[in-house]
Amino acid sequence: MTPLDAWIQKRLTRPLTGALLRAYQLERLREAVFTAKEQSPFYRKLLPRSFDYHAMDYATFSHLPFTSPEDVRNSGMAMLAVSQDQVTRIVTLNTSGTSGREKRIFFTGEDLEATIDFFRHGMTTMVEEGRTVIIFLPGERPDSVGDLLARALDRIGVRPVIHGPIRDVAAAREEIMRYPSPCLVGIPSQILTVARSETLPAIPKGWVESVLLSADYVPLAIIKALEEIWACRVFSHYGMTEMGLGGGVECEARAGYHLRDADLYVEVVDPATGEGLEDGTWGEVVFTTLTRRAMPLVRYRTGDIGRLLPGRCPCGSVVRRLDRIRGRVGAEIPLKSGPPLTLPDLDEALFAIDGVLNYTAEVARKGEAEVINLSFYTVSGRERNVREDAAEALRKVEALREAFARGSLSVGTITLSTQDWFTTGVKKRTLVAPFPAVRDG
Repeated sequence: MTPLDAWIQKRLTRPLTGALLRAYQLERLREAVFTAKEQSPFYRKLLPRSFDYHAMDYATFSHLPFTSPEDVRNSGMAMLAVSQDQVTRIVTLNTSGTSGREKRIFFTGEDLEATIDFFRHGMTTMVEEGRTVIIFLPGERPDSVGDLLARALDRIGVRPVIHGPIRDVAAAREEIMRYPSPCLVGIPSQILTVARSETLPAIPKGWVESVLLSADYVPLAIIKALEEIWACRVFSHYGMTEMGLGGGVECEARAGYHLRDADLYVEVVDPATGEGLEDGTWGEVVFTTLTRRAMPLVRYRTGDIGRLLPGRCPCGSVVRRLDRIRGRVGAEIPLKSGPPLTLPDLDEALFAIDGVLNYTAEVARKGEAEVINLSFYTVSGRERNVREDAAEALRKVEALREAFARGSLSVGTITLSTQDWFTTGVKKRTLVAPFPAVRDG
């Protein structure tokens, strides 16, 4: 069973059940919303004045206004619910928002401690006491995600090795080979690059014990590739800085992200109407912080497309689960024929090609038709195979079949490079559509 059950049960001091968890979250919601209203200048204006927060139930909570990323960009300081001298850490996120402003997320020491505690328990699924975890995430600064993870691992008797994002594949391989049976934590495309690199001696199959992928969307194709190359267990994590860096993590069953229900309340809503959706229905992920002191967030719209999974996990846990994220709201590209194209549609087809390490995609107009252009970061010596396989893989993407059949879409340029495209994982991969979408009819 996921270790998060035992973690949450400590908060409740009673045997955990679904009903008890729901009651706990409602009580925390009442406290969180009341505190935000009383102590945050932003929420003092946003939230209704004549509202009995102490009597609030889930139905009335679902009618409270949303908080948006634009609110964080424009009113971050006004969202503070503590004095500035109580703020321990400020994370600045560079964004491509229309305002051009950066998002700044504030944390107290208690907020960071809650994240460490979540990491401490969640990681016990992947690694045992006495083992080593190599952290291929930013960790050079105090209270960065890698630093918080390292401090969590110290508490469970696991040796943390902070390497940082992978800039040098050879150096990353050397680090991995220093420690028998390590657990690796990193960005999906970077870990895939290490596994598929053919310019270095291969990491022996069975050497890596487990992998936790984070900081970007995790295609199933990458998970399958790592499992095949290294014969290891591969898990994935869902989270964002606004959540406190940790949101949900898979258990041994790998049947959805078990949510950080002790600190977050997650909803899924219709992106267009804002109405709540039933478990099993895809929509926009929205969350409310339950224990955040510095910068509470009430009904924060993540822009991620996901769904809450109905029923219990095969592991037996009552902690709620979020399915694998399908992409971003509004990030799909409408085509002249067929359904819209999403990044996950391409991920599963293109990352499955042996030799592909990363890619970018662009849909452009060519006369009255549309073309899809691809640029690949590839394994040296596999360029020709990637080019041939990519064109074939595109035609098998379900979302593109109608467009190809009607002749409204064709494969454009396919460029290849063996030069690394370094990323810290902060900026998520996206599709590019440099023109207004026009549909037939």
